[in-house]
Amino acid sequence: MADKKPSLAKKLLRDQRTLLAIVIVAIVVIVSCINPKFIGIGNIITIFQQISVLGILTMAMSMLLISGGIDLSIGNIMVLSGVVMYVALDNGMPTAVAVLGGLLTGALCGLLNGVVIAKSKCIPLVITLGSSKVFYGIALTISGGRIMNFGGVFDGLKTKLFGLFPVMLLVLLAMTLLAFGMMNYTKFGRRVVALGGNEKNAFLSGINVTRYKMAVYAISGVFCAIASIIFVARIDSITSNAGTNYETNALAAAIIGGVTFDGGKGTIGGAFLGCLLMGVISNAMNILGVDNNVQTIVTGVIIVAAVVLSNLNNLKKK
Repeated sequence: MADKKPSLAKKLLRDQRTLLAIVIVAIVVIVSCINPKFIGIGNIITIFQQISVLGILTMAMSMLLISGGIDLSIGNIMVLSGVVMYVALDNGMPTAVAVLGGLLTGALCGLLNGVVIAKSKCIPLVITLGSSKVFYGIALTISGGRIMNFGGVFDGLKTKLFGLFPVMLLVLLAMTLLAFGMMNYTKFGRRVVALGGNEKNAFLSGINVTRYKMAVYAISGVFCAIASIIFVARIDSITSNAGTNYETNALAAAIIGGVTFDGGKGTIGGAFLGCLLMGVISNAMNILGVDNNVQTIVTGVIIVAAVVLSNLNNLKKK
């Protein structure tokens, strides 16, 4: 007798994205019952504003994880890109030139990581841990440790369309759709997935492994630079230590969304939902008046739980 195919309901429940959506809705309902302000349109927009920077960095991290890599320097690439933009503006250069400088800085930092990892064949985690210190040191040297104020240069990204939606949310949406499109509907994305699934097979099938590794790291660097623009638009300043914890939060969001350390697995949509879940939990704790120290503990627990959950499939196979 042939095995019965799982029903549509079972397929959906096995999908990480469906489970995340259910958890997010459950949290929203519960917190809204305690404090109705949580479900207000103003607070919902605030949540998306709060995750705007993390969301773009999560896209970068997700693409790298799917390719079989990882980058613990994305927070400091973001900061260095912002510092370069400040220096350009401080020297009287047009905003467009400053933005281009920031984008090039992000791309070059990512490319540097990709070149070293691809050519040396060393563990990406260790390489990017070291390069993170390098980028932080450069940013610290240039800034002198001071707060760099941008004087409202990027305030246009705060402009609210229809009086509700800040332009920066459209940037977050655009970058998410860009990552989704690249990974799902392009030859580049298919080859990146193949690379992450099995590097040796990818090489034997004719994929230039070195080139694609460098490319995905360079693209992730551009995403970091765009995240820097959104960060500056929100805060109107940047400091050399502004990128602290962004890499671990982006990693946690991606893993919660079903992207694994194995490479070749996970979706951009799931990663975005993982980021949204972290934003909802953080905002809910703020609404409920949870102590900041407790919030830090909860965030740590989420990261540990995310890593454990990502490894469950491997444990089942043993």
